[in-house]
Amino acid sequence: MKASSERPGAPAPLVIESSVVEGLPAEGALLLRMSGSLDADGAQAWAKELRGHLEQADRAGLRPVLDMAHVQLGGAAVLRTLSETTRTRSGRPDLIIVRARPGVREAVHLARLHGVQLYATLDEALRELARAASRVEELPAWRSQMADPLRPSYQDLHREVRALRARVRTAPVIGMAQGTLMTRYGLPDSGTAFRVLRETSQRFNVPLRVLVSAVVVARPPDGAVWFPGRRPLPVPRLRILGRGGRDPRYRGQMIDAVLREALAIGRAPAGYVLCVDPAVNALMLETHYGCTDAFLDQLVRGRDDGTAEAVARARGRRVSVPDVPTDALLSDDSRRALLATGAHALHCVPVLSSAGACTGLITVHWPDAGHRPTPAQAKAFGLLAADTAAWLAWYHRSILLNALEHLHRRLTRAAS
Repeated sequence: MKASSERPGAPAPLVIESSVVEGLPAEGALLLRMSGSLDADGAQAWAKELRGHLEQADRAGLRPVLDMAHVQLGGAAVLRTLSETTRTRSGRPDLIIVRARPGVREAVHLARLHGVQLYATLDEALRELARAASRVEELPAWRSQMADPLRPSYQDLHREVRALRARVRTAPVIGMAQGTLMTRYGLPDSGTAFRVLRETSQRFNVPLRVLVSAVVVARPPDGAVWFPGRRPLPVPRLRILGRGGRDPRYRGQMIDAVLREALAIGRAPAGYVLCVDPAVNALMLETHYGCTDAFLDQLVRGRDDGTAEAVARARGRRVSVPDVPTDALLSDDSRRALLATGAHALHCVPVLSSAGACTGLITVHWPDAGHRPTPAQAKAFGLLAADTAAWLAWYHRSILLNALEHLHRRLTRAAS
């Protein structure tokens, strides 16, 4: 997608090209490549275009990344534009700027713009995260007013390291999907398979890890059409998730809505949503709120033995733990992790398919022991889980299968 800010006689109009890439966070990033020039006259139009792209990233649940390597900028214009744009994004993911020219980096840093993070390159940032992963806990908070503008905060390091760990867990499934496509369509190498997977992921706004898992578990196609006779399905009637004009095609937006509704129902300060990856039969952290970094690291690593989630998944029914310190259901490791994140009571609700299989889990935490959902809250949690199951079934049978059909058509044409 391209957008430009142009005025008569301007020698180099500003152009923004957007594309979805696997990056930050694990769900992916919306990379906005800018080229051209920006001065005071073009700043207003550029700000409007940028806000449109950022809204697109928010709707899709993607992290916005602005590549400014090829931009000539008027200092005051870019600072004013970035300040106004990021101020309206309160509560949204920070805007990451990569490859900005030295003068721009210094100006943005000295202006202390909230909601903006600066990196030399995306690769360099990831390498720094990997190097810092083993020593983050021992280092003091970075408080210098003249800190290196390329140095991320330690909270950011924790987030990005978790993203890297999640990507490591996904890597074997990506490899399986690449091998499947290479064998099925006679592709010359794994890089070709990955490029087609990534293009399909971007086109249908399906996270790459969700797409590759579907490639691995779906029955092989037998003909020109992967799923012959399939008809479009109407969006199910959603009693809770249908509020607020949410677009069911955007997976990240809907998963975030599940957590927001759960926190509101339980009047809980913390919680998270896990989904089952069918390719590896493992729980994957989808979204979270109010949990400590150490606890989230445990979730990302997939350590679910001795947890309420493991019991709820196995039994197919909700699990309440009103007293974390004494409940025999929890393992010692799980108990310590919950107490360290401030959780003394929790409620976990499984998301069950029409066949009764657990496809996800919704968990909320409370800081006070003895907390149990009221009957009205328990009923609302049940409705939310049913809504989530209905939406996931529709998404998998509509958006995800559309992506697989596109993948098959493209590779079939290329092989013929």
